[in-house]
Amino acid sequence: MPDPEVTRVEVAGRKLKLTSLDKLLYPATETTKGEVLNYYARVAEVLLPHLADRAVTRVRWPHGVEGPSFFEKNLPSGAPSWLESVVVDGVRFPLVSDLADLTYLVNLNSIELHVHQWTVVDDEPQPPNRMVVDLDPGQGAGLHECARVALMVRDRLSGLGLDTFPVTSGSKGMQLYAGLPGDLDSETVKDMAMQLAQELTKRHPDLVVWKMTKSLRPGKVFIDWSQNTFHKTTVCPYSLRGKEIPTVAAPRTWDEVEAGAAGAKFEQLGFEEVLERVERDGDLLAPLFGGE
Repeated sequence: MPDPEVTRVEVAGRKLKLTSLDKLLYPATETTKGEVLNYYARVAEVLLPHLADRAVTRVRWPHGVEGPSFFEKNLPSGAPSWLESVVVDGVRFPLVSDLADLTYLVNLNSIELHVHQWTVVDDEPQPPNRMVVDLDPGQGAGLHECARVALMVRDRLSGLGLDTFPVTSGSKGMQLYAGLPGDLDSETVKDMAMQLAQELTKRHPDLVVWKMTKSLRPGKVFIDWSQNTFHKTTVCPYSLRGKEIPTVAAPRTWDEVEAGAAGAKFEQLGFEEVLERVERDGDLLAPLFGGE
């Protein structure tokens, strides 16, 4: 097998070797590795704050999304010395603080980026600074049903004084994020999310399910509270997804969610749409960090 074609670039003051830029990572749309790298470079300004100070797990597709994939938590062998890392429970995770870090990992065909709800300070995990509520539609349900449940979650968390921000996952469902002051541990936050899921299941048994049992899910939306567990991760906002076409975990407005709940068009977004939205709207999740 011939050696892959190498392109040498300088990114954020670091010299990198990019390989096989013409490789088709999404054959259905003829989207190349170079286009994937370009997407991440263009979205980095809003993506990097969601990766900052978080241990980053990657999902890699060495031969594109039609081939096998694998999760990678450890710092890749051969990683440059400037790529910072942190050891958590015996695993050395990379930390992504700038475009060079991001580009290095994406060049390894890391299409998806996943993070925990907690950050790392001085090599120590901190209490989670956000809660995530993952909405996973069962067979026969879809984004419209997720939108209805999202409004229920928003209203319930608002009653607790928490602002909630919606993201369509780029796969089947949604994630809802609520910022936290960082004074609760992961187990407590997980229990809060589970109690919320149980409460909404009791109120709306025709639409919501809180148990993980697959047989309970057809036609309903599973509220996955477990992603608040210390060791669990969630796909990072603005990450591409390893689906047939290059969809993105995309922040949305509540106006869009309300319209979707009422039956209007409400779909997952592709990377080109997301770039247009970022250029127009900036980061809709900026308030999670105290931004505007």
